Amino acid sequence: MRGGKTIETVFAITSLTAERAGPEQLPALSRAHRGIENCLHDVRDVSCREDQARAHAGHAPQGLAAFRDTALTLIRRLGYKVAEGFEHFAEHRLNAIDAVRGQRTE
Repeated sequence: MRGGKTIETVFAITSLTAERAGPEQLPALSRAHRGIENCLHDVRDVSCREDQARAHAGHAPQGLAAFRDTALTLIRRLGYKVAEGFEHFAEHRLNAIDAVRGQRTE
């Protein structure tokens, strides 16, 4: 409905006390949490094509997500932007192995 008033009811579970998670604080807490999740998911989905992954059985999705997060962390700690880091290590695969082993890469 354009211009009409809508009401949304949201149910949430939290371990915070009522003083820390009152009706005034809950919307901001929810938005902050969603923002963090969206940011992390966007990077993994865009750079690692996570949504196109075909591993759905057992613990494979969690294991692969951990590998992706590790790769993203290494790339960032070495000072690369994510796309540049993937391109660099695709062209210099031995440097990728050195980075995982904690050795200097040039």
